[in-house]
Amino acid sequence: MPYTRAELHAALRQHFGFDRFKGNQEEIILSLLDGNDVFVIMPTGGGKSLCYQLPALMSEGTAIVISPLIALMKNQVDAMRNFSDDDATAHFLNSSLTKSAIDNVKNDIAAGKTKLLYVAPESLTKEENIEFLKTVKISFYAVDEAHCISEWGHDFRPEYRRIRPIINEIGPRPVIALTATATPKVQHDIQKNLGMTDAALFKSSFNRPNLYYEIRPKTANVDRDIIRFVRQRPGKSGIIYCLSRRKVEELAELLRVNNIRSLPYHAGMDAAARSENQDAFLLEKVDIIVATIAFGMGIDKPDVRFVIHYDIPKSLEGYYQETGRAGRDGGEGFCLAFYSRKDLQKMEKFMQGKPVTEQEIGRQLLAETAAYAESAVCRRRSLLHYFGEYYSEENCCNCDNCLNAKTKVEAKDELSAALETIAALKEKFKTEHIVDVMLGRSSNDVRSYRHEDLEVFGCMGGVDMRHLGAVIRQAILDGYIEKGVENYGVLKITKKGKAFMAKPVSFKIVEDTEFGDDAPDDETIMKSGAVCAADPELFAILSSLRKRVASHLKLPPYIIFQDPSLEAMATTYPITMDELAGITGVGAGKARRYGEEFLKVIRDYVEENEIERPEDMRVRTVANKSKIKIAIIQGIDRKIDLHEIAFSNGIDYDQLLEEIEAIVNSGTKINIKYFLDELIDPEDQDEIFEYFRTSESDSLDEAYKELCPDFSEEEIRLVRIKFFSELGN
Repeated sequence: MPYTRAELHAALRQHFGFDRFKGNQEEIILSLLDGNDVFVIMPTGGGKSLCYQLPALMSEGTAIVISPLIALMKNQVDAMRNFSDDDATAHFLNSSLTKSAIDNVKNDIAAGKTKLLYVAPESLTKEENIEFLKTVKISFYAVDEAHCISEWGHDFRPEYRRIRPIINEIGPRPVIALTATATPKVQHDIQKNLGMTDAALFKSSFNRPNLYYEIRPKTANVDRDIIRFVRQRPGKSGIIYCLSRRKVEELAELLRVNNIRSLPYHAGMDAAARSENQDAFLLEKVDIIVATIAFGMGIDKPDVRFVIHYDIPKSLEGYYQETGRAGRDGGEGFCLAFYSRKDLQKMEKFMQGKPVTEQEIGRQLLAETAAYAESAVCRRRSLLHYFGEYYSEENCCNCDNCLNAKTKVEAKDELSAALETIAALKEKFKTEHIVDVMLGRSSNDVRSYRHEDLEVFGCMGGVDMRHLGAVIRQAILDGYIEKGVENYGVLKITKKGKAFMAKPVSFKIVEDTEFGDDAPDDETIMKSGAVCAADPELFAILSSLRKRVASHLKLPPYIIFQDPSLEAMATTYPITMDELAGITGVGAGKARRYGEEFLKVIRDYVEENEIERPEDMRVRTVANKSKIKIAIIQGIDRKIDLHEIAFSNGIDYDQLLEEIEAIVNSGTKINIKYFLDELIDPEDQDEIFEYFRTSESDSLDEAYKELCPDFSEEEIRLVRIKFFSELGN
């Protein structure tokens, strides 16, 4: 028998104490109670859980809630038990339970006490559980975090694709699928896989007006930038997401060293430690959680004031869901992400070895993320369009691009050329291929399809590739072009686009933001004045002292201290050995070896000029106890092949060399002669070594220009490490 709205409101007050529903919760619940399949797309904080919790309490039997994470299930069950006087109302069934605990859960279900049973998809597939659930009166199935079904979703889980056959085996009942993030492509996949293409669709707006979005270039100073950002918001709750567990541990420790209450959270920690850290954050014993994406699903903390992405996420869906954990109470929510093309290149490398289809999907998702980060158009507009929602405002006044708007340039001719090229290619190709044809670039794909024979080939020759990318992206936002859903990424011309082709009108765009291929180093940043300005007089004094010391020791000046280190000294005015050791590129070894003369000069300068040192704003560095650094040093001491050391520490070879360079630059002496001797003749080593001894610069780029192709970049880089270790330490 259908429920009336009055009965629904009475149940809401009785079970949850609320007087009214949020958004379209009421329509969703009524549809489910009427026996319909329901598909819910509702942003984080919109109240998805209530959409299946309340109808479960109102229905006869047990609702089966399929959920991906044990921690998420526990939170949901604890929350439901708080609303009920009987703990048996909600249970979970997963691998964390003992045999006796599982028996207790099944007894409560069989007795009709349990209204909500949370299960992992893996538990649902076990034969004993399937046989048991066949004996249970099931009210409906709820598939939470339904985006896990789609390979195009940000958290694909193959087990989710087995849900429909198991539901059919246990016994069909209405299904409600819920997700916070679903592009049109993901939405299509979910409905198709769950066999609910005719489901009632409820899609809430993805717009969170209170969230401020900003992308910053990821520089060598990113740790310092984050610490300053957090210090400016004392006592406010925040989440910092990192891609690697190692970075999570390092950054959490760095924050603690700088008197910021923080804890790590990642899947590599044991369950008890994760749970303890999560509770500490929820109970506000700490302000910051540094986490991988393992943290956050189902975490109902309404007053998270900022979410920082240390690394740009692998997909816009992941980015949107993670930023959505800020400002759930409608208050301030600052969403800051650091972006570097180098990070994207690393993520692409990590995909190697995966199935070809998975690699292609991963590259497409990364391309969308890069386009969002580099685009200078309204962030909100870009995000909402990605999720199939049109945002009509030109300026949201709450993102970095809108608050620092660029001048628009006319691009009518470029759009005309793009539309003509898409049409000539029969609307069967993606952006990269379209741009290659327009530029007249004979890529493998262009040649294989013989598209160099088309009239449009080279129609925009000489135009900047990034400019054409911006034209196509903004044409998609403005509705001239659309991406196919079934064959994702293929460009098609809309009705509006065809009208433009018949009668072109003015079309203005803003150029993309320029991001370098690599994050700038300290030297570049300091010279640009972006972060801090060194005291020019002190810098000149320190440079002169460095030259005298180097001359006395018959070493190049940069062996003593590199320019970024001197500039840091001339900015923070270190006057103790510990402070000097904390300067980038110095470390305890160099501080002891060369530091006393430099400290005396700085102390005298500070005293004579009555300088107030910026000690309170100094970012303290963690003592060199990094597990990976210790592992590298120990591996080299045992003469293990460098490639093996990289592999055993879960990093690539380039990252290993960066770590070794950092170790050596901080004053630690290491001996890679055993590895070098296998790679390069001693005479050749001597030639490269002599180059660095007599060179006025330690620049690798200059060394490559001088010594290649006689020597490989790897050989030059390794001998440079040997040179710094032997002469600098």
